[in-house]
Amino acid sequence: MAVFRGFRAYRPAGDKQALIPALPYDVMNGDEAKEMVKGNPYSFLHVDKAEIDLPPGTDIYSDAVYEKARKNLLKLENSGALVQDSRPCFYIYKQVMNGREQIGIAGCASIDDYTNNIIKKHEHTLAKKETDRIRHVDTCDANTGPIFLTYRKNDAINHIVSQWMRSHSAVYDFFADGAQQTVWVIDDSETVKELSALFETVASMYIADGHHRCASAVKVGQMRRKANPDYTGDEEFNYFLAVAFPGDQLEIMDYNRVVRDLNGYSVSDFIDRLSEKFTVTERNGRYKPVKKHTFGMLIKDQWYSLEAKSEIINELNPVERLDVSILQDNILAPILNITNPKDDDRIDFIGGIRGLGELEKRTSADMVLAFAMYPTTIDDLMAIADAGMIMPPKSTWFEPKLLSGLFIHPLSDK
Repeated sequence: MAVFRGFRAYRPAGDKQALIPALPYDVMNGDEAKEMVKGNPYSFLHVDKAEIDLPPGTDIYSDAVYEKARKNLLKLENSGALVQDSRPCFYIYKQVMNGREQIGIAGCASIDDYTNNIIKKHEHTLAKKETDRIRHVDTCDANTGPIFLTYRKNDAINHIVSQWMRSHSAVYDFFADGAQQTVWVIDDSETVKELSALFETVASMYIADGHHRCASAVKVGQMRRKANPDYTGDEEFNYFLAVAFPGDQLEIMDYNRVVRDLNGYSVSDFIDRLSEKFTVTERNGRYKPVKKHTFGMLIKDQWYSLEAKSEIINELNPVERLDVSILQDNILAPILNITNPKDDDRIDFIGGIRGLGELEKRTSADMVLAFAMYPTTIDDLMAIADAGMIMPPKSTWFEPKLLSGLFIHPLSDK
């Protein structure tokens, strides 16, 4: 059973609802963040990327950055820009982008559920990224960015959420990052208890996005348990901030690839190699895959479609049957000699939100080859996590992103 409970969030005062929330810290660099906060001292990027308020050249992993983040968070709280609810609440978080809506519940998940694999993972994490967020969370004494969780839909949970939205007014409703962002506060203690009880019937929850933030939040909780051996389990450091969405509402976008060269092949020889394992068809314009195991390919202004031949598809293995795996195992590694795509500077990854035009732009500039992918599905993600397996790098791209600064989970009483 999953533990998911309400908490006393710090969240924006009503007149700051569109000023404080910001994109996650890891979707932009420092220079981009500086541009994004110009004229807005309330932006949560002053907390999540505090180096933007320090002299140029400051080491982003220095003590000064984490201390600045702590001070900036306290400033938002002490000024009244962030206010704390008086009782534990759940928070309905609705996002609408391009006519598609997803409705999640912001609450707190258990660090024990993470270690016991009730909260399931599909990615490896990097120690350096974990260390950064551990220091950030520990110094700020708060979870500042929500973990994006999903679960198999539950009609009873959906019913409570729908009823609350119909019978109560939203506390926030604004447009940001290409999506309408709307929030309701579930502040009725009986409803909070009922929702928590319903989540106990959910067998598993899955990390959709935020593996590093999740692992880091768990390790901070474990550090505090060690420092407080008489802990009861009710302390806030035993829990971490998350927004949980029913899986049937989520959409994973394509995560496309561009490659710098053909590894010494001519175009005709490269296509001959591909034809051994794929049906290759020349196209008169852009080609976006419309089903699994098909790919769009762009070389020197010419689009092609690729369809994997049946002999290279292993439908029994949830990782090997992914299109990103088929591409890696049959083209990128054996033909283009890109064996470690995470660390090879000959390949780059482009989220589908940027469209096929971005692939054309890159192949006209610094790359010569592009692959348009069919998106991984939520069912794929859950099947891989259930099997205890790991997805290949850059398998999923979620839109819209969950904004940071809408809900802050303090780890101790202040």
